[in-house]
Amino acid sequence: MSPIILILIGIAVGILTGVTGSSGVLIVVPALSLLGLSFQESVGSSLLVDVITTISVIIAYMKNKNVDVRLALLLGVGAVIGAQVGTRLALAVPETPLEAVFAVFAIVMAIRSFSRIKKREDKKVEDGGQVRTSPSLIRRVIGIPSLSFLVGIVTGTLGASGGIMFIAVMMILEPGLPIKRMIGTATLGMLLSAISGASAYIYTGVIDIYASIVIGIIALISGYFFAKLANKADPRYIYAFLGSIFVVTAMTEAIKILH
Repeated sequence: MSPIILILIGIAVGILTGVTGSSGVLIVVPALSLLGLSFQESVGSSLLVDVITTISVIIAYMKNKNVDVRLALLLGVGAVIGAQVGTRLALAVPETPLEAVFAVFAIVMAIRSFSRIKKREDKKVEDGGQVRTSPSLIRRVIGIPSLSFLVGIVTGTLGASGGIMFIAVMMILEPGLPIKRMIGTATLGMLLSAISGASAYIYTGVIDIYASIVIGIIALISGYFFAKLANKADPRYIYAFLGSIFVVTAMTEAIKILH
């Protein structure tokens, strides 16, 4: 497997994770699948890449006070357990159905991202100047871990460490949280779920360690740089970029399934 190709993949992953807080699965799984790895190997490798990449991205968002650590831990609790369940499902299900689900997931997320471009966050909220409504204790302690458990299942099954899905959970249960803080918090939660999922794939041997490390290290470096840029960007541009990535991903998986 060419190191140059892996480096290019790593740069792309760094951009995606740094700007949107999303899992590198959207790039890693299609790319490694096209390079000859099985879907399951690509998923396992993607999770290990996420473990490496998210570290620098989290640091960048923390420096800008855009990470809610307590909320991220609540997100991670359910996801860690769900990832173990999802991993076992992935190893028991044929590749084509998983790829089809992955493509549909990308399409749904593209629609969701583009639908938010027209919405402009209040400047006070973006700067942290507006007091957001605090969710009830039951909703935060029970609701968030419950939904994140489902995210964890997706983590183990499709290799998506849950960044964008954690954001969706926060949009439902923490609607007053600014998008950049959602991204930073989701990235920390994603690290926890990725560690759980990657460890399961490493244990079963269904992973390409070499490809994961090369891609991960490059993404670690580029991710920090682009995370710093994202903290200064207009949220609408972030949604537009994310939606475009989802569209390309869905098309890539559809082409592979048809062939």
